[in-house]
Amino acid sequence: MKKYSEIDPNALVDRGVELFMQGFNCSQSVVGAFAHLYSIPFDTAMRISASFGGGLGRMRLTCGAASGMCLLAGLETGCTNPSDNKGKGANYAVVQQLLSKFKECNGSITCSELLGLKKDVKETPDPSDRNAQYYASRPCAKMVATACKIYADYLLSITE
Repeated sequence: MKKYSEIDPNALVDRGVELFMQGFNCSQSVVGAFAHLYSIPFDTAMRISASFGGGLGRMRLTCGAASGMCLLAGLETGCTNPSDNKGKGANYAVVQQLLSKFKECNGSITCSELLGLKKDVKETPDPSDRNAQYYASRPCAKMVATACKIYADYLLSITE
């Protein structure tokens, strides 16, 4: 098991929010904050997590920040043997634990619910312009911060 006793959860949270405020989507911001711990080049981390923004391609399904945590959990506990049911179950248990904490903190893991959108809203694939109004009207920076904190706490818990 990797040792993460040296990580600074506050720095990881700050990095995730900083990436979001630079214009990266929620998933990219969470994955990007932790990419260095897995020796993943930043550009690769951004590409791997790009499609999960906006609740999966802006479809407002699973929150991108929550999805980012799941991508990281796969890097930490994902199995590579297709017949390793014990390994799959262990990974799924971590994902369920992380998402449960995210839901406990935020009330949902669903993007549309977190944004307070009506269920019948049809989203386009076009991203919203990132401006002061965008950042003021969305809880996304908080979702990124929450996801980063939950994942950092998880890493610290497996170090003990």
